[in-house]
Amino acid sequence: MELRQYIADAFTDQLFTGNQAAVCLPKTARDTDLMQKIAIENNFSETAFAVKTDNGYDLRWFTPGGEIDLCGHATLGTAFVIMTEVEPECRKIDFSTKSGILTVERNGNLFKMNFPQAEYKRIEVTDDMEDAIGIRPLEAYLGRDLMMVLPSDDDVKSLRPDQTLLKQLPGLIQSVTAKGKDYDCVSRIFAPKLAVAEDPVTGSTHCMIAPYWAKVLDKTTINAYQASRRGGKLICEVLPDNRIDINGSCVLYSNAMLLL
Repeated sequence: MELRQYIADAFTDQLFTGNQAAVCLPKTARDTDLMQKIAIENNFSETAFAVKTDNGYDLRWFTPGGEIDLCGHATLGTAFVIMTEVEPECRKIDFSTKSGILTVERNGNLFKMNFPQAEYKRIEVTDDMEDAIGIRPLEAYLGRDLMMVLPSDDDVKSLRPDQTLLKQLPGLIQSVTAKGKDYDCVSRIFAPKLAVAEDPVTGSTHCMIAPYWAKVLDKTTINAYQASRRGGKLICEVLPDNRIDINGSCVLYSNAMLLL
């Protein structure tokens, strides 16, 4: 069996930065076990599988540690591949996912993803959080993911978390964020429960981070920077209907045929 796979760098306009996403475009749905094995073999934070339907595409995402219900950068990478390599005349795609219908529109080299805002609540800052990240957060919030607010931009960038202790904290993914020097906010995002030590750029977690900073800064457009080693930029428009538009660019790294 042959399967076309692309690799794209998402939330960047330069190769070797942003977040790598593998994008597979099978003609029909594949077995879940096979998709998981491909994700483990790729060993990227996410591998996406998109199957064309009458109404758009069915889209699923897999980390090396399992399937997840929402992924921003792999959605961006998938839309980019389809709109530039497969259907270059296409300007809008509806993806059917475990998080509902996700729409991506193209405007030149920029791709706009419409996602639901994350639901979250404020929780008590604990000693376990401080032990895991090496600094006491100012605030903490929990939804699907855990978000910890730190005092400064430099605190986020210099963080050296303990992966074993991070894994014991609540939330599927653990993020840290602070008000930025050159951006509205900076963040770093860790997912040891999904076998991802640090995710380079994470669209889905900004469904939580951007609405938080929109409220704090009293603005609807949040220019965000994820301060991982590879780094990435996100332009987030926080909408009044509990939705969020996340804008980013993408570049293609490879186009290959998997021989399975």
